[in-house]
Amino acid sequence: MNKIICLILTAAFLAGCSVQPAIAAEQRAVFAGGCFWGVEAVFEHLKGVIDVKSGYAGGKKETANYDDVSSGETKHAESVEIRFDPAKITYEQLLKIFFEVAHNPTELNRQGPDVGPQYRSVIFYVDEEQKRAAKAFIESVNASKKFPGPVVTEVVPFDHFYIAEDYHQDFMKKNPDHPYIVYHDVPKVAALKKQFPGLYVEK
Repeated sequence: MNKIICLILTAAFLAGCSVQPAIAAEQRAVFAGGCFWGVEAVFEHLKGVIDVKSGYAGGKKETANYDDVSSGETKHAESVEIRFDPAKITYEQLLKIFFEVAHNPTELNRQGPDVGPQYRSVIFYVDEEQKRAAKAFIESVNASKKFPGPVVTEVVPFDHFYIAEDYHQDFMKKNPDHPYIVYHDVPKVAALKKQFPGLYVEK
């Protein structure tokens, strides 16, 4: 260990001070819940969220493109990568938004009009803490009987996130009058604003 660090820690101990581990300034969450356009839009409107990207997770680099993923044969799921400040919004709060606003966690290999394994519900956990939080959250949701059926969301280890093509990024912001956006995704953002006003931000 660096001598300077040792001296600092020793001085703190002798002074009766507790040395607290620093909280990471930025963390990452990766979710899949149907078409990434609307999921991205929901998380972009949350306090504490630094950035959201649409992309692909669960498959290989060679097939991480919209045409291949749309075949449903690449093992990818349309996903979003969320970078957030844990001092302003917690992972558990992100999970709550994911389950209650961003998608329907009881639909297997589909989400609304979109059908196929590329639209499945997945939590890609980046560490054991996220894994425990996700599994505990799902257990509580199932126990609450909040939904008419059981949660089918997969909880799997994160491997790699491949950013989707440029035209998919900020799709709702760039295409607010697109029929799919108007019918399926605008209501999600409206629901977020109504149900979680303390977390909602205009963007």
